Amino acid sequence: MLTQHGCKIAPSTYYDARARRPTRQEIADEQWKPIVLDTWRKHRRVLGACKLWLRLRRDGHDIARCTVERLMRELGIAGVRRGKRKQPVDGALRETRLADLVDRHFSRFRTNQLWVADFTYVWTWSGWVYVAFVFDAHSRRIIGWRAATSMTTPLVLDCLEMALWTRRREGVTGLSGLTHHTDAGSVYTSIAFTDRLVDEGIDPSVGSVGDAYDNALAESQIGLYKSELIHHEGPWRDVDQVEAATASWVLWFNSDRPHGSIDDLTPLEVEQLDYARIEPVEQAG
Repeated sequence: MLTQHGCKIAPSTYYDARARRPTRQEIADEQWKPIVLDTWRKHRRVLGACKLWLRLRRDGHDIARCTVERLMRELGIAGVRRGKRKQPVDGALRETRLADLVDRHFSRFRTNQLWVADFTYVWTWSGWVYVAFVFDAHSRRIIGWRAATSMTTPLVLDCLEMALWTRRREGVTGLSGLTHHTDAGSVYTSIAFTDRLVDEGIDPSVGSVGDAYDNALAESQIGLYKSELIHHEGPWRDVDQVEAATASWVLWFNSDRPHGSIDDLTPLEVEQLDYARIEPVEQAG
């Protein structure tokens, strides 16, 4: 017997293949594929096999990681990979810089010990949009952010005010002992910004000039923002569209996205565990 490609096969082989029932794995795969695809789409189409598997497990699905990897290949889907794009240069003159109190050591044992801040550039059809962030180094949570069409001190001040408001709303009454670290950008070394930190009892810290790793944690976090939202879902029309999309992404990033650097927990889960551990100690005196 000849196949449609002209290959000879035994008649018994042909009829066995026609009569063969789907295997248990094939049946299971067909059941898993819509679940895997829907979950990947629900989480912005950015999760790779590892994080998608973790998300499925969190949602109560008993599926193996190797199965997720195989089904993603069969479905033709993949996670977002980081890339580099050109950015405009902040060429403003630097004012007197403060000391670097972090010296590349970003690990902390609890929330509100170290905040790191930075901003990035987003090209839109209406021109450049600047998005500033404040992250808690322990939980990786975004506690403040702001988008604007100009790169000025008010941009980063507004971002800082949002971070302060976020913590006050959650019951944090004092930030003594907190360090706020940035790179040596002119907006962060301005007198107005530094004075605002001092007013709150926060220790300002500025990385050294010419050091590619002086603010590595903030840059890494912003790299996720650029890869998972800006490069992935663009192009962008204007600041309003960027602002709305960023608000949605920040909510997802804080509450739903697992992070390998914090044992595959979400930032909010890390902070909840942290506060649960600290409160009994405070009650005990």
